[in-house]
Amino acid sequence: MTLVVRQLGLADYSNTWTAMRHFTDTRTPDTPDELWLLQHPPVFTLGQAGKPEHVLDAGDIPLVKTDRGGQVTYHGPGQITGYCLVDLKRAGLGARDFVERIEDALVDVLVAEGIPANADRDAHGVYVLRKKIASLGLRIRKGCSYHGFALNVDMDLDPYSRINPCGYRGLKMTQVKDFLREDTPSLEALGLELAAALEFSLYTPRGEQPD
Repeated sequence: MTLVVRQLGLADYSNTWTAMRHFTDTRTPDTPDELWLLQHPPVFTLGQAGKPEHVLDAGDIPLVKTDRGGQVTYHGPGQITGYCLVDLKRAGLGARDFVERIEDALVDVLVAEGIPANADRDAHGVYVLRKKIASLGLRIRKGCSYHGFALNVDMDLDPYSRINPCGYRGLKMTQVKDFLREDTPSLEALGLELAAALEFSLYTPRGEQPD
């Protein structure tokens, strides 16, 4: 199986959410899986079971209540948002395995860039030195997924101080730039690395993957 990758640039959150749901509702068993890579204008999103009290001061940044899992997070320019439109039933993946394979792909790319990243299988996401660098939030409907992950690359992290990120009070956020500085790859280049790593992680049986 292959993953169709679409680089969508800067895109409105609500319009993209509508497009994801339409894609999922109209796909057939033969529809190829897709990965949408994009950035959003500043927006807070609150997951389906998210608690409004984790939004401390949205201020002038819009807040959208969405249908993904998880609590509240922030999207903004300089962050790679990857929407994983995958037929899990066809790929033979359970929900937990799917999440862990996304985390593994993110970790593999960051480690290859020299960043000591690790996945937390309990507080899902990817961390570097106890700071969160990538968040995950997914929706699975009729065996197919949408929504996905957000990797902080080179962005303004201040809006995270207006929320309890992912529902954790005091959670510190970080980004690729904090570790690579002048050597930070472009979002487009890093997105392609992520796409290749994700395709390998999703479609290669665990027994054939290196430890």
